[in-house]
Amino acid sequence: MKVFIKFDFNSICKKVLEEKLEEHQIKHKVLGFGEIEFLEKLSNERLEAFSNSLNPYGIEIVENQKSILIQKIKDTIVDMVFNEDTNVNVKSSVYLADKLGHSYGYLSNLFSEVTYTSIENFIIIQKIEYTKQLIISNQLSLTEIAFKLNYSSVAHLSSQFKNTTGITPSAFQRIIKKRRENATKNIN
Repeated sequence: MKVFIKFDFNSICKKVLEEKLEEHQIKHKVLGFGEIEFLEKLSNERLEAFSNSLNPYGIEIVENQKSILIQKIKDTIVDMVFNEDTNVNVKSSVYLADKLGHSYGYLSNLFSEVTYTSIENFIIIQKIEYTKQLIISNQLSLTEIAFKLNYSSVAHLSSQFKNTTGITPSAFQRIIKKRRENATKNIN
């Protein structure tokens, strides 16, 4: 039997962090997305045990300043794309500069230097991932998705989707529809 699952990366990550912090009995305060302040001094052993418990989930503690800022850029972009409350009419460059307190030029150069890709490419990838989730959830039309993600047109969304995935959003919708039909047939 096949089922289709909708999930929110941010919620999953927050839940795992909370569970692991509780499990290790670490007093903490959540400062923001991807940022936690320990309210007690941790021994190297406890910190390492906590860090090791996060590794299976692909979560790691970032220690150098460049890596911290890169992670903040990624987290801010994910929040910008996936968060329902974010004002999509604000340019991403302005949004990032305002949220992170650095000029966009500095953030862009640092991001490219460390990740070997541009902020723009990372934003496109996140938008396409969100588009896939919205298509799978079958709640919005492509026109509504394009508007929600601040694309100038469905054609622009389709072009970026095809460049990223190799197929059009319509083809992706047909694949999902076919898989659902097959799953329904297999249940009966």
